[in-house]
Amino acid sequence: MLAHKPKRDNMKCLIAPSILVSIFLVPSLALMNISDSHPLDGSVGTQTIHVDALRCMVSIQDTNVLSEWNGIVNYKNALLAVKLFSKMACVLAKMDLAVFPSLDDITQALGQQASGHYPPTRGLTYTVLPSRVKNLAQYGVPVKDLCRAVPTYFAQQQKEGTALAMDPDSCSELQFMSFMGLSICGEIPGL
Repeated sequence: MLAHKPKRDNMKCLIAPSILVSIFLVPSLALMNISDSHPLDGSVGTQTIHVDALRCMVSIQDTNVLSEWNGIVNYKNALLAVKLFSKMACVLAKMDLAVFPSLDDITQALGQQASGHYPPTRGLTYTVLPSRVKNLAQYGVPVKDLCRAVPTYFAQQQKEGTALAMDPDSCSELQFMSFMGLSICGEIPGL
């Protein structure tokens, strides 16, 4: 029995430091951002932006009273989804990844938002197509949740320099951070 007593004392000596490490070190490790998989939140003007680098997505909520909208930029699927509150409709469009700011650009801009150093603004125009999207689930849960309860349509990006033969009043003008302006034009059927 005497041979076992020193082992028990040694175990007691190991348990106390382990508990202290758990109490003090684990919470501090939880606060450390050790990879790009952690979300980054920020705001620019009237926009609240959430970057999820692990899922390659950016969520935008713009509360500007003149052009309120919410959007999802899905880099993995090159898909832009925008809910236009003024038209009570959603629009889906393929993104031209060569023109859109990269996920890294957005992350850096949110980190430097106080300094205001952003790439120059570009403008893109999308035309709403008349056919309605029937199955939102195929575009993922974030898009399905964004566009729930409103009609959803596809839009096609117009080539730069092509004249639009449509009423400018049918366009919704959106600003994506200060990277680019987006125009979503065309009459939405049924509205």
